Amino acid sequence: MAKANLIPAERIEKAILLIRGQKVMLDRDLAKLYGVTTFNLNKAVKRNRGRFPEDFMFPLTKEEADGLRFQIGISKPAARGGRGYLPYAFSEQGVAMLSSVLRSARAIEVNIAIMRAFVRLREVLATHKDLARKLEELERKFGEHDAKFHLVFEAIRQLMTPPPEPEKRRPIGFARA
Repeated sequence: MAKANLIPAERIEKAILLIRGQKVMLDRDLAKLYGVTTFNLNKAVKRNRGRFPEDFMFPLTKEEADGLRFQIGISKPAARGGRGYLPYAFSEQGVAMLSSVLRSARAIEVNIAIMRAFVRLREVLATHKDLARKLEELERKFGEHDAKFHLVFEAIRQLMTPPPEPEKRRPIGFARA
Protein backbone atom coordinates (compact mmCIF):
# COMPACT_ATOMS: atom_id res chain seq x y z
CA MET A 1 0.00 0.00 0.00
CA ALA A 2 1.25 3.50 -0.84
CA LYS A 3 2.38 5.76 1.95
CA ALA A 4 -0.26 8.39 2.67
CA ASN A 5 2.12 11.32 3.22
CA LEU A 6 5.06 10.51 0.97
CA ILE A 7 5.43 14.19 0.05
CA PRO A 8 3.53 17.09 1.62
CA ALA A 9 0.93 18.45 -0.80
CA GLU A 10 2.10 22.02 -0.09
CA ARG A 11 5.59 21.17 -1.36
CA ILE A 12 4.15 19.93 -4.64
CA GLU A 13 1.74 22.84 -5.00
CA LYS A 14 4.57 25.35 -4.51
CA ALA A 15 6.50 23.65 -7.32
CA ILE A 16 3.63 24.12 -9.80
CA LEU A 17 4.33 27.25 -11.84
CA LEU A 18 2.39 29.15 -14.47
CA ILE A 19 4.54 29.45 -17.60
CA ARG A 20 3.17 30.34 -21.05
CA GLY A 21 -0.33 30.12 -19.62
CA GLN A 22 0.14 26.50 -18.53
CA LYS A 23 0.54 24.96 -15.10
CA VAL A 24 3.90 23.19 -15.23
CA MET A 25 6.63 21.74 -13.06
CA LEU A 26 10.34 22.15 -13.74
CA ASP A 27 12.65 19.20 -14.31
CA ARG A 28 14.74 19.99 -11.23
CA ASP A 29 11.69 20.04 -8.93
CA LEU A 30 10.41 16.77 -10.38
CA ALA A 31 13.83 15.17 -10.00
CA LYS A 32 13.90 16.09 -6.31
CA LEU A 33 10.43 14.65 -5.79
CA TYR A 34 11.26 11.43 -7.64
CA GLY A 35 14.57 11.06 -5.81
CA VAL A 36 16.77 11.14 -8.94
CA THR A 37 19.21 13.67 -10.34
CA THR A 38 17.97 16.19 -12.89
CA PHE A 39 20.51 14.76 -15.33
CA ASN A 40 19.10 11.23 -14.97
CA LEU A 41 15.49 12.43 -15.24
CA ASN A 42 16.25 14.28 -18.47
CA LYS A 43 18.27 11.33 -19.79
CA ALA A 44 15.28 9.00 -19.24
CA VAL A 45 13.03 11.51 -21.03
CA LYS A 46 15.43 11.78 -23.99
CA ARG A 47 15.53 7.98 -24.32
CA ASN A 48 11.73 8.11 -24.62
CA ARG A 49 11.39 11.38 -26.57
CA GLY A 50 8.39 10.11 -28.54
CA ARG A 51 6.32 10.07 -25.35
CA PHE A 52 6.85 13.79 -24.70
CA PRO A 53 5.39 16.03 -27.43
CA GLU A 54 5.67 19.81 -27.13
CA ASP A 55 2.45 20.12 -25.10
CA PHE A 56 3.80 17.60 -22.53
CA MET A 57 7.30 19.06 -22.15
CA PHE A 58 9.17 22.08 -23.48
CA PRO A 59 12.48 23.83 -22.76
CA LEU A 60 12.25 27.27 -21.22
CA THR A 61 13.56 30.22 -23.18
CA LYS A 62 16.62 32.02 -21.86
CA GLU A 63 14.40 34.92 -20.76
CA GLU A 64 12.02 32.61 -18.88
CA ALA A 65 14.92 30.82 -17.18
CA ASP A 66 16.55 34.12 -16.22
CA GLY A 67 13.25 35.37 -14.78
CA LEU A 68 12.88 32.22 -12.70
CA ARG A 69 16.49 32.39 -11.56
CA PHE A 70 15.79 35.68 -9.82
CA GLN A 71 12.23 34.87 -8.67
CA ILE A 72 12.66 31.41 -7.19
CA GLY A 73 16.41 30.86 -7.14
CA ILE A 74 16.96 28.21 -9.79
CA SER A 75 20.45 27.09 -10.70
CA LYS A 76 23.29 29.49 -11.38
CA PRO A 77 24.20 30.35 -14.98
CA ALA A 78 26.49 27.87 -16.75
CA ALA A 79 29.36 30.37 -16.63
CA ARG A 80 29.23 30.23 -12.84
CA GLY A 81 29.08 26.46 -12.43
CA GLY A 82 25.34 26.00 -13.03
CA ARG A 83 23.64 23.78 -15.55
CA GLY A 84 24.74 24.21 -19.14
CA TYR A 85 21.27 23.86 -20.67
CA LEU A 86 17.87 25.44 -20.19
CA PRO A 87 15.42 23.79 -17.77
CA TYR A 88 12.51 21.75 -19.08
CA ALA A 89 8.93 22.42 -18.04
CA PHE A 90 6.51 19.49 -17.83
CA SER A 91 2.75 19.97 -18.14
CA GLU A 92 0.32 17.83 -16.17
CA GLN A 93 0.25 15.31 -19.04
CA GLY A 94 4.06 15.27 -19.17
CA VAL A 95 4.24 14.56 -15.45
CA ALA A 96 1.78 11.70 -15.91
CA MET A 97 3.96 10.29 -18.70
CA LEU A 98 7.03 10.43 -16.44
CA SER A 99 5.69 7.58 -14.31
CA SER A 100 5.86 5.28 -17.32
CA VAL A 101 9.44 6.34 -18.03
CA LEU A 102 10.70 6.24 -14.43
CA ARG A 103 9.68 2.73 -13.49
CA SER A 104 9.90 2.55 -9.72
CA ALA A 105 7.52 2.28 -6.79
CA ARG A 106 8.53 5.77 -5.63
CA ALA A 107 7.82 7.20 -9.11
CA ILE A 108 4.29 5.80 -8.98
CA GLU A 109 3.63 7.16 -5.47
CA VAL A 110 5.07 10.58 -6.29
CA ASN A 111 3.09 10.70 -9.52
CA ILE A 112 -0.16 10.01 -7.68
CA ALA A 113 0.63 12.81 -5.21
CA ILE A 114 1.42 15.24 -8.05
CA MET A 115 -1.78 14.37 -9.94
CA ARG A 116 -3.78 15.00 -6.77
CA ALA A 117 -2.08 18.40 -6.39
CA PHE A 118 -2.99 19.37 -9.97
CA VAL A 119 -6.62 18.32 -9.34
CA ARG A 120 -6.72 20.29 -6.08
CA LEU A 121 -5.34 23.35 -7.88
CA ARG A 122 -8.05 23.08 -10.55
CA GLU A 123 -10.70 22.82 -7.84
CA VAL A 124 -9.40 25.94 -6.09
CA LEU A 125 -9.42 27.89 -9.37
CA ALA A 126 -12.95 26.69 -10.18
CA THR A 127 -14.13 27.68 -6.69
CA HIS A 128 -12.54 31.11 -7.13
CA LYS A 129 -14.40 31.66 -10.43
CA ASP A 130 -17.65 30.44 -8.88
CA LEU A 131 -17.18 32.79 -5.94
CA ALA A 132 -16.58 35.74 -8.28
CA ARG A 133 -19.77 34.90 -10.21
CA LYS A 134 -21.82 34.67 -6.99
CA LEU A 135 -20.36 37.97 -5.79
CA GLU A 136 -21.47 39.67 -9.01
CA GLU A 137 -24.99 38.26 -8.57
CA LEU A 138 -25.17 39.55 -5.00
CA GLU A 139 -23.89 42.95 -6.03
CA ARG A 140 -26.54 43.21 -8.73
CA LYS A 141 -29.19 42.18 -6.21
CA PHE A 142 -28.17 44.34 -3.24
CA GLY A 143 -25.71 46.89 -4.63
CA GLU A 144 -28.36 49.04 -6.20
CA HIS A 145 -30.18 49.54 -2.91
CA ASP A 146 -27.40 50.62 -0.60
CA ALA A 147 -24.02 52.28 -1.08
CA LYS A 148 -22.65 50.43 1.97
CA PHE A 149 -23.12 47.11 0.18
CA HIS A 150 -21.13 48.50 -2.73
CA LEU A 151 -18.18 49.20 -0.40
CA VAL A 152 -18.34 45.66 1.02
CA PHE A 153 -18.43 44.12 -2.45
CA GLU A 154 -15.49 46.25 -3.57
CA ALA A 155 -13.45 45.19 -0.52
CA ILE A 156 -14.19 41.50 -1.19
CA ARG A 157 -13.24 41.91 -4.86
CA GLN A 158 -9.91 43.46 -3.85
CA LEU A 159 -9.21 40.51 -1.53
CA MET A 160 -9.93 38.08 -4.38
CA THR A 161 -7.61 39.84 -6.82
CA PRO A 162 -4.17 38.18 -6.99
CA PRO A 163 -1.19 40.40 -6.21
CA PRO A 164 0.46 42.03 -9.23
CA GLU A 165 3.49 40.38 -10.83
CA PRO A 166 6.73 41.80 -9.45
CA GLU A 167 8.62 44.10 -11.78
CA LYS A 168 11.57 42.59 -13.59
CA ARG A 169 14.71 44.08 -12.17
CA ARG A 170 18.13 44.25 -13.64
CA PRO A 171 20.49 41.77 -12.02
CA ILE A 172 22.80 43.16 -9.38
CA GLY A 173 26.54 42.96 -9.98
CA PHE A 174 28.90 43.15 -12.86
CA ALA A 175 28.51 41.47 -16.23
CA ARG A 176 31.39 39.38 -17.45
CA ALA A 177 32.88 40.56 -20.67
